[in-house]
Amino acid sequence: MLPSALLAGVCLAELISPEPLDIGFLLGAIPPLAVLAHGPVATAVLGALVVVVLTVPVFDLNDPGSTDLLTVCFVSVLSVLLSYVRSRRDAQLVTERAVAEVAQRAVVPLLPDRVGPVRCAGLYRAAQRGTLVGGDFFDVRAGPFGVRAVMGDVQGHGLSAVATVASLLGAFREAVLDQPDPEAVAARLDRRLAVDSAGDPHAELFATAVLLDFSADARVVRIVACGQAGPLLLRDGRAVELDVEPCTPLGLGLAEVAPPRVVSVPLRAGDRLFLASDGVTEARDTHGVFYPLTERLPGLAAENPAALAERVWTDLVRHCPDVQDDVTMLVLAPRPRDGADGAGGAGGA
Repeated sequence: MLPSALLAGVCLAELISPEPLDIGFLLGAIPPLAVLAHGPVATAVLGALVVVVLTVPVFDLNDPGSTDLLTVCFVSVLSVLLSYVRSRRDAQLVTERAVAEVAQRAVVPLLPDRVGPVRCAGLYRAAQRGTLVGGDFFDVRAGPFGVRAVMGDVQGHGLSAVATVASLLGAFREAVLDQPDPEAVAARLDRRLAVDSAGDPHAELFATAVLLDFSADARVVRIVACGQAGPLLLRDGRAVELDVEPCTPLGLGLAEVAPPRVVSVPLRAGDRLFLASDGVTEARDTHGVFYPLTERLPGLAAENPAALAERVWTDLVRHCPDVQDDVTMLVLAPRPRDGADGAGGAGGA
């Protein structure tokens, strides 16, 4: 609205002033300003109105000479040309952004509200501005062996890590269909990274990840942690760190070093599993204090998994306004069938 407001302001000031005002030079800024927001037609109209205002006697703008009028006309024509180029460029950028968004959503699609007996919600904030995908990833899939979830972090972040993320998620989605246990899924992901880096001896391609395998009745979850801490268990108003010992990160020969340790955790109705990337746990405030996720989580708990993730994100930004790393959260709320509360306590808690 600035070009139109400036034109109207100059005209109004000249009409109500008892003496001529030497403010006609302001009109020369209107066509260039119009380039920033208007198309070529609107820019041409504003340029023509500037010429009219300069030449109509009622405004008494000190009778500009022919040189001044020719200068304004030249600037107006040039502004129309620039506006046309800018409009074409903007249209191209909109198209490219739409294509990029579709491609990134194909890599990390939005999670459904429920996968089998498990309610789920994910939150992803990429460190690189203007992108939807970075170095973190998560997914929840149902297969013939139950519902399985993964959350991890590949080496590096930003667009350079997208290819590795796509490769790992593709391997995970295939493994869900034909691998009978979570350790076999972890071995598949490990092999995928090993194959991808085989052509480059200096690739040093690796990733950390947590795999969760829910039983068919959602009464038990089996967890495998590869170079990353396990999930937090929200139960009875408390956040409990599960005793899940991380094994070797993916891509470093997991199967050859040692088989991963699988921890089984019985689940009750109302339990929620919360997974967060190091962008959450390693975020620091201006005094260097880490974000206290375990302490804050019970007070932020919500019935809706998506609401829980959003509350943690809001609290995280309040603690550390300048988040520099990819931030990923995955909330899983299994609903055991037959109202079962699970036997015993929180397993390895």
